[in-house]
Amino acid sequence: MSTYVIGDLHGQYQSLKQCLARCNFDYNQDTLIQLGDVVDGGDEVFDCVEELLNIKNLVTLKGNHDDWFLDFIKTGFHPAAWAYGGVSTINSYATKAGKVPVTRKTRQGYKTSFNPEDIPIAHRQFFESQRLNHIVKNNNCFVHAGFNPFQPFHEQPATIFYWDRILWQSAMNWQTKANQNSEIEPFGDSYKIQ
Repeated sequence: MSTYVIGDLHGQYQSLKQCLARCNFDYNQDTLIQLGDVVDGGDEVFDCVEELLNIKNLVTLKGNHDDWFLDFIKTGFHPAAWAYGGVSTINSYATKAGKVPVTRKTRQGYKTSFNPEDIPIAHRQFFESQRLNHIVKNNNCFVHAGFNPFQPFHEQPATIFYWDRILWQSAMNWQTKANQNSEIEPFGDSYKIQ
């Protein structure tokens, strides 16, 4: 039994399949921690979700793009610019439902002739059940984006976990300093989840 972690899929089904095949992933025994952003980008989002639903020990986290899609599921509107890949997500689902999506801009965002009710219930539940973070036994924490290390972990707003880039920027700054000074303190030693 092994645990694997995979990041942003963005509708790239063939890439997902290739990654799982190359690590000889066991759908019944192994665990996959998927770090969010299943949607937007490639046009095989439907297939990505179907594949993930076949994994017995799946931990799926919410990404910012997944949050936009959840807004669509709840309201029928995509609140962000479709330029960020939403059209390919709707096309993926509309094709599977036998519909041709037509989008129009409104004050609230974009509206399509494809409806949230056309999305299979299991897929809607998948996006509704995505977690904000996942902490394992040794206190390692998995998130889509990051967290604010200067604020108590469990008091942070939900959006921090799928939008905030402070942790990533801190790691990049540390790497620059570590390249110049090999005696620098290891990154992350000061980040303790309480």
